[in-house]
Amino acid sequence: MRVNVGQAKTDLSRLLARAEAGEEIEIARNGVPIARLTRIEAPERPGERFTAMKGALVGQVFLSEDFEFTDEEIDEMLQEDPYSP
Repeated sequence: MRVNVGQAKTDLSRLLARAEAGEEIEIARNGVPIARLTRIEAPERPGERFTAMKGALVGQVFLSEDFEFTDEEIDEMLQEDPYSP
């Protein structure tokens, strides 16, 4: 989608919502594209996958920066049956 600068100023909130939904918006001056509005994928922070969980400890459990297990190791541990020999 392409909009001119004046329309972008007027409709910024609506354009941001569209960009957040994944649409790419070009902003043009006199018909010449000068900027592109796109969604930014936020990088996952350490411990973020656990704060996104639902439950009694949401927002209360965080992992330190020096946590020593990788995501793959944690996934493996979660798949293991704690009651198997």
